[in-house]
Amino acid sequence: MKKYFSSYWIRSAFYTVSQRLSITLFGFFSLMILARHILPESMGIWALFTVVTTVFETTKVGLLKNAHILYVTGTQDTHQKTVIASSSLLINATITLIFILLILLCGSWLSKLLGSGEGLNTLLHLFIPGLIAMVIFSHMEAISQSHLDFKGVFAGYFVRQVVFFAIVAYHAIFKVPIALERLSIYWSISILAGTVFIYWYSRPHLHNKFNPSLGWIKKITGYGKYIFASGLISNLYTNMDQLMTAGVMKLPAVVASYNISNRINAVIDVPSFAAADVIFPKVSMASALEGEGKVKYLYERMVALLSCFVVPLTLVIIIFAKWVVLVVGGKQYVSQATPILQLYMITGLLRPMQNQAANLLNSIGKPALCFILNAVTLGANLFISYLCIKHFGYIGAAIASVFTYGISLPVWYYVVKRLVGAEARNIIAYMREYYSLFFKKGLGLILGLKS
Repeated sequence: MKKYFSSYWIRSAFYTVSQRLSITLFGFFSLMILARHILPESMGIWALFTVVTTVFETTKVGLLKNAHILYVTGTQDTHQKTVIASSSLLINATITLIFILLILLCGSWLSKLLGSGEGLNTLLHLFIPGLIAMVIFSHMEAISQSHLDFKGVFAGYFVRQVVFFAIVAYHAIFKVPIALERLSIYWSISILAGTVFIYWYSRPHLHNKFNPSLGWIKKITGYGKYIFASGLISNLYTNMDQLMTAGVMKLPAVVASYNISNRINAVIDVPSFAAADVIFPKVSMASALEGEGKVKYLYERMVALLSCFVVPLTLVIIIFAKWVVLVVGGKQYVSQATPILQLYMITGLLRPMQNQAANLLNSIGKPALCFILNAVTLGANLFISYLCIKHFGYIGAAIASVFTYGISLPVWYYVVKRLVGAEARNIIAYMREYYSLFFKKGLGLILGLKS
């Protein structure tokens, strides 16, 4: 076992996939409890809270983590590494402070805009301690991954999810009513617990110096400004169905159906986002040291491998969508969430190529182009979603997602093909190779068991 874990790819993939799976699985378990113990309207408000806070967290992490990894892995100077880390931390804290001020000033307006009265505003105010804890958490995540250490990141995220699930499970087991406002406090507590663990594992990489420099602040924000904007747009696009449905229809209960479908849909993206975390440092190095051919090879191989898992999984979920929704959300969500989930699965077939294309553009130093493509895609989705919601009702946003992915995927493919020479036929050939390998290994295992 030690021999296998000496490999960067196996070690990092194990911890990163485990991290993503723990987030998804414990998120699922928590969702299954909440869907059965709070009203659909409250579930919808909680869904909007998770959308707003997740968009903020993932966008900020995307800005700082990518820049942090790129610059720290590019130097062997310990002093320079501490300057980069300190500058990143200062930017991190500043962005969070701005977000807190926006909550205090605009939280009520946003809450009413999304049709949740003062419910969303109350949750965001109660979550301010959690936002402060997230500054340290995301900083430790960037430090660990810049040293190619994924163990502490896994531990931090795992503890976050387990603590929140344990608290929610306590309410369910002992039949203690779950107040919506308390969920925000519980989430803050879970983030604080996760921060303690990720800090403990990250200590070997810390130098206990805070020496930011204006030059590095400018450099990080200069590199990251497009990734920040692109990440914000990408995250808004991912959650646009829930936001548009809430804004246009003003029905939090409908948002709850989208949230349940979205959580199930997130299973499809677990391997893709895990792969992005693992491959980003390697593609950055390959782009600088080995050239376009190696980047092309890594992209095609990764998309092929991800598609091998995604295609059969999405087909199974499409066929058994009703039962999947019943297990996850309960019978009260079956009629609305089932068709939404089936449409989501169609987009799931298309996402590996597009997700990895965005990651590739950032890793080869093309964040501005990634931003432009994401911005155009978001604009198209906004327009199409509004028309579809008005015409088709609650299912309109899901229909719009299928249309938007169908339109945008050829554009992303064309860009990647022009930049690194990636070919769809190579991806298909690699998929055949992987399926052949899986079949032979599986057949060999079955025959071995029989004998």
